[in-house]
Amino acid sequence: MRVRGERECRDCGRQWSYFETGAVECPACGSLRSVGRDERRQHTDAPVDLDLTAARETAATDLRAALADARERCRAYVRRRGFVDAGHLRDLDDVYLAAAELAHAADAVDRGLRPEVSDAERIYLLGLLSGADAGDRPDVADVPASLRSARGLAVANAVRDYRRELRDWLAARDEDDQAREVPAVRGALDRTDGVVDRHRALQGDVPPAESDTLVAAVRDLAHALRDGDENALVTARDRLDGLTA
Repeated sequence: MRVRGERECRDCGRQWSYFETGAVECPACGSLRSVGRDERRQHTDAPVDLDLTAARETAATDLRAALADARERCRAYVRRRGFVDAGHLRDLDDVYLAAAELAHAADAVDRGLRPEVSDAERIYLLGLLSGADAGDRPDVADVPASLRSARGLAVANAVRDYRRELRDWLAARDEDDQAREVPAVRGALDRTDGVVDRHRALQGDVPPAESDTLVAAVRDLAHALRDGDENALVTARDRLDGLTA
């Protein structure tokens, strides 16, 4: 959505930034009557933190309960997050990816018929729990075969959502910027559609390295669009070539 982020309360005169607080009510008096003081800018992100401290503490005695707690926290975080902040296109960042992956992994464990997880699964899940809120995910080599679908589907869905916001961000750019930058990148961006569709059709059951390559390609494309970096575009195309060969 496009909003005027710099607000001024009609009742008490307090000024604040919606982009920083994510709140429409005045922080001084609570009034909902305010007026925008700047130009409308695209904004989809919200100020939200991911804190898995309580889930990590629970994991010491009950891993399944910890995962259920973490899943809800991660889902709430992902729901509030966006990728455009006051008109600035953000990267598809590691905290978002880790939160999405942890939520999918917790779902996979909850649906499983086995009463206990394997040692490899436990190590992987504890690794996610320990680092997701800092953007740390286990290495691709450490993803158990039974849980690689969780990683693949989380990445595919995240790239799908990021790509949708990236296209909206492009549409909001002025025509001069679009004429200069979009044609050079749109073809590569469109190629990600096929990769995402294939990964989602397979329910994420793809080699984890492919998922990481897809993320890297999308980040390169965002870098190319923001900064006009032709090298980033070339790198993105090379990555996509490897995924679609």
